[in-house]
Amino acid sequence: MTPHTPTSRRLVSFSPGEGRLTPRASARSDVRTIDLDGGWRFRLSPSVREMTEGFQESGFDDSVWDHVRVPGMWQMEGLRDENGDLLDAGRGRFGLPAYTNVVYPFPVDPPHPPEDNPTGEYRREFVLDSVAPGARWVLRFEGVDSHFTVWLNGTELGWATGSRLPAEFDATEALRAGRNVLAVRVHQFSAGSYLEDQDMWWLSGIFRSVHLIERPAGAIGDHFVHADFDHRTGEGLLVVECDVPAVVDIPELGITDLPAGEPHRIAHVEPWTAETPRLYAATLRSEGETLTLTVGFRTVRIVDGTITVNGSPIRFRGVNRHEWHPETGRTLDLETMRADVVLMKKHNINAVRTSHYPPDSRFLDLCDEYGLWVIDECDLETHGFGPLGWKNNPSADDRWRDAFLDRVQRMVERDKNHPSVVMWSLGNEAGEGDNLRAMAEWTRRRDPDRLIHYEGDYDSPYVDVYSRMYASPDEVALIGMHAEPRTADAGVDSHRRRLPFILCEYAHAMGNGPGGLSEYEEVFDRYPRLHGGFVWEWIDHGILQKTTEGPNAGRPFYAYGGDFGEVVHDGNFIADGLVFPDRTPSPGLVEYKAVIAPVRMRLEHASNRLILRIRNGFDFLDTSVLAFDWRLEADGVPLADGVLDMPPVPARASHEVVLDETVTTAPQADGEQVLTVRAVLAKDYGGVPAGHEIAFTQLILTTPEEPRRGSVALRPQRTTGGWTLGEATFNALGALVQLGDLALVSPRLDLWRAPTDNDRGGNGQARVWRELGLHRLVHRTVGCAVDGERLVVDTVSRAAGQDGGIQGRWTWTAYDSDALELKLDLTPVGQLDTGLGDPRHGAGPQRSATLPKLGIRLGLPGGAASLDWYGYGPGESYRDSRWAARLGRFHATVEELQTPYVRPQENGNRSGVREAEIRWADGQVLHLSAPTSLDLSLRPWTAEAMDAARHAGDLVLDGTLWLTLDLAHHGLGSASCGPDALPQHRLHPHSATLTVRLRTGDAEGGRASAVRN
Repeated sequence: MTPHTPTSRRLVSFSPGEGRLTPRASARSDVRTIDLDGGWRFRLSPSVREMTEGFQESGFDDSVWDHVRVPGMWQMEGLRDENGDLLDAGRGRFGLPAYTNVVYPFPVDPPHPPEDNPTGEYRREFVLDSVAPGARWVLRFEGVDSHFTVWLNGTELGWATGSRLPAEFDATEALRAGRNVLAVRVHQFSAGSYLEDQDMWWLSGIFRSVHLIERPAGAIGDHFVHADFDHRTGEGLLVVECDVPAVVDIPELGITDLPAGEPHRIAHVEPWTAETPRLYAATLRSEGETLTLTVGFRTVRIVDGTITVNGSPIRFRGVNRHEWHPETGRTLDLETMRADVVLMKKHNINAVRTSHYPPDSRFLDLCDEYGLWVIDECDLETHGFGPLGWKNNPSADDRWRDAFLDRVQRMVERDKNHPSVVMWSLGNEAGEGDNLRAMAEWTRRRDPDRLIHYEGDYDSPYVDVYSRMYASPDEVALIGMHAEPRTADAGVDSHRRRLPFILCEYAHAMGNGPGGLSEYEEVFDRYPRLHGGFVWEWIDHGILQKTTEGPNAGRPFYAYGGDFGEVVHDGNFIADGLVFPDRTPSPGLVEYKAVIAPVRMRLEHASNRLILRIRNGFDFLDTSVLAFDWRLEADGVPLADGVLDMPPVPARASHEVVLDETVTTAPQADGEQVLTVRAVLAKDYGGVPAGHEIAFTQLILTTPEEPRRGSVALRPQRTTGGWTLGEATFNALGALVQLGDLALVSPRLDLWRAPTDNDRGGNGQARVWRELGLHRLVHRTVGCAVDGERLVVDTVSRAAGQDGGIQGRWTWTAYDSDALELKLDLTPVGQLDTGLGDPRHGAGPQRSATLPKLGIRLGLPGGAASLDWYGYGPGESYRDSRWAARLGRFHATVEELQTPYVRPQENGNRSGVREAEIRWADGQVLHLSAPTSLDLSLRPWTAEAMDAARHAGDLVLDGTLWLTLDLAHHGLGSASCGPDALPQHRLHPHSATLTVRLRTGDAEGGRASAVRN
């Protein structure tokens, strides 16, 4: 192909396309529609230099070409063989996926794409039985990545860019009755790719549906439903604009033959909100077509700097959502989308930002139906210009103006009739420039009844909300007080300070985390200017692969950046979701559900009364949709339960209940008495079944004093190899090597955890921890001696090259009850500072280091085993991610205790453990108890093995179960792309004491095996 061919000119064109029809709204219609999804013939060329001449002609022989599915993405299709079986990792028939977050995967030389530009050629035959005289036909592509040209029966219809947006072409003149051949050539890269640098996999193809739509005379070209609601009167105002004469019917409201364009007031309507998604079935009828509509009445306004819907302020408890499936990429079926929406509703999520492009329009249908606030975001991002100082950024280049406007127009026109969409977003991380202002001005003219969002220009001169990413709670609080730093322009500053505020991204959900969510909610509650935020993001974008070698060969795993040989990539930064690639909720999602629960409850004692305080955080619903139940337990064993009878609490109101004697007069029982109150759905609601828990709260009513020990302490006995103490055996250095019949890997001080993604992040602590050598401690026994009935061992643990470390005094005591007690006193020694203040590092003053954790680790026999525990569960919890954990009795196998993060890292910690039993399949049991509670994890591999692994398939059972007992962990934070653990959740070196009792044998009285999941 010479540089002067039509294809080469188009690939470098600033134009968004040619031959396309004017964008319009889509709706279900009664006109004839030909579904062109299914199997297509396909050929992939490695570059535009090797395109197939004449492939668009009807008589072209494509019999030797491959088959692919449409909709689909050719790289994802190529990861399986022709029989559908997964290929070996890193192999693909049609090229391979590539992941970057910021940088472009090609030289930044706008508007030129790379010459090695993979090009997919598609052919599809279909038969049309007849073509009615006078009718026109439209060929509609819902989404093609990234640049495509269309031919029908050898006639070119046009070309388009804008991957996540629909494009329509007039097919009338080329269409014929009988056999037709549709040909599409798709280029992976084009000038338009410079506008599509989103944080996601670079994938290509016809990835959304294709339809051929008949347009009889009098058919509806476009329509715009305006359905406002007056919250003061309950009145609805309906206007349906249409480009041809038409009438509107809404039988439920008694509306029949209402002329399009004519305003109509309805005395009383039920409004649409995300909490009450009331839709009215309607039709729009013209001479040639009938559209089926769903109408939701609602009004979006900013009142006194506050976002309101139907007169009420709203709170976004949101997520950012990319479209993703681990086997099909950005191609999703309706049931997968529905499952996502229901899962969001089950976890108290009420809002979605469609990062960073308009989604499949069926997803917005589901948001209308189930109730989610939507920020609909334009298919625009130029992030890769940022590292270059935004030089030549298209946002500030007039040559790109038409392409910018085209993208926002296609989004607004397609989605303008969805009541769920309350805000238009101009795009993401595209810097600053007049092209963005032009987008805002056009959008405001076209749709003045929604708000306009864009985060990338902090001065916010042309938007309706002030938006930021990853600001800390302290910075967000300043914004809440209108005390943020001023802009350079006083007029712009005055405008921005009047704007409501959202965090369009925060709490980066990468790996284990995010931590610190509750602190954000506290700030949101405090200041009316703050309307909540959107966690980044919904799903891990792992790609299903299988291991090809080693002991785990053939085992499935999820690939990320770098696994497909990319020259530039951003690793597992693509795996940053609240659900795993298979859509299993992560602990982060469970925590988010608890933190953002719209009903907040707190139990407390006041004036000798037990009070339940309830704050209804719903914006529109009272609590009559909920039921409240209670349960009383002693050491996790049920004593009594019941249902609370209470009046409905209005939206945004609070109430307190004095709990009656049924609750407060507890049965007599020993142990720690805990009261739990839950708010559950009283009936099926929004796709979520009755009985589903919305929120819970707990209060420890009684904590028994530590009982006096009736057993007698035993004296240590000297042996040729060390000591025995009760059923315990110690070596000559005082290290515990056996307990009863259990051979042990001796316990040792443990300060290291396999770094989380947040630990490894730009603001994380892992680099400092490695600098201090906390992952390679050297342990030395200072002394070992008998002190009465106690065996006392002194140790010190430091890293090579460091004098800072931890000194430990291990005091072992055994009793005739077979219990072995360890009291471990820990004291920091030496200099535990970061080296960042060393002039050789070119940094500022030294500061006290943090520690990953503080505790001990010991090895137990391997094999099938399970854990029963009384403490917090059922899932993992950490000091800044603990709101979802509740105190009770739980059971899990060792496998169930592990959290399968896409990249292995610290996981599975159970906090506040009072007592536990480890049970092996062969009948062995190890009992543990901790008078002041501990954090506990039990794994079939070490932290070092997890640290070294890139994928779950790299982890190999080493024949030992590794038990860690910790006093504390450093918080999780959000440092992979946000703040580190907040100061109150950081773990600094300090003196501390760990006490634990160990015993082998059967359970006492069956209590430890009483399990509640």
